[in-house]
Amino acid sequence: MEQKTVKGPKTSVGGATADLNSILRLLEREYPHAETALRYDNSFQLLLAVILSAQTTDKQVNKTTEKLFQKIKEPWDILKMTVAELEKILQGCGLYRQKSRQIMETSRILCQRYGGKLPGTLEELMTLPGVGRKTANVVLNNALGIPAFAVDTHVGRVARRLGLTVEKNPGLIENDLCRLVPRELWGKTHHRLITHGRRVCRARKPLCGSCFLSPYCLYGGAGKHPPAQGR
Repeated sequence: MEQKTVKGPKTSVGGATADLNSILRLLEREYPHAETALRYDNSFQLLLAVILSAQTTDKQVNKTTEKLFQKIKEPWDILKMTVAELEKILQGCGLYRQKSRQIMETSRILCQRYGGKLPGTLEELMTLPGVGRKTANVVLNNALGIPAFAVDTHVGRVARRLGLTVEKNPGLIENDLCRLVPRELWGKTHHRLITHGRRVCRARKPLCGSCFLSPYCLYGGAGKHPPAQGR
């Protein structure tokens, strides 16, 4: 694999050159207010919503949490329920039985170890059942105001097509994007890449002909290159 080099605002990945500043400006222009579609009122509710979002659409999660959050504000509230009661509320989400057990155990740990509050580091969050690196980064950035770059399938796909990474592993993609994108823009760029991936740069039948990023794209741009491949 060719070596990755960074020169000023540009980054060269796998032989393709992307003008990072232009990409970031265009994303800001098109999606100035991009944010998570999940609805929540506090950091604990966001944690639950992101756990529930695995293999479930945001629309279905919001439908489920609309009922759940009428009762649940803090982890102590979860512990007042039985697993069966929680499963009944969550059954519209995929893997709801597994998620119910994870949420119950996570709530217990938060109450016993952290006084009912969320820990403020990636490492501590990832020790909680049901919390992987992406979930932890979403919570850090959106709920705790700590810069983080969460990588999901949309972020990974768009970043590869733009030549910002050649990786497929989310952790390696995160490393590349964190090196390239200014720290203060991590959260905003995360949301903008997701929005672009959902609206335009779809996995199947992407809208390349109307994409404002096509001049910088390895997939549907002028060069007609295939998407960058991981190691």
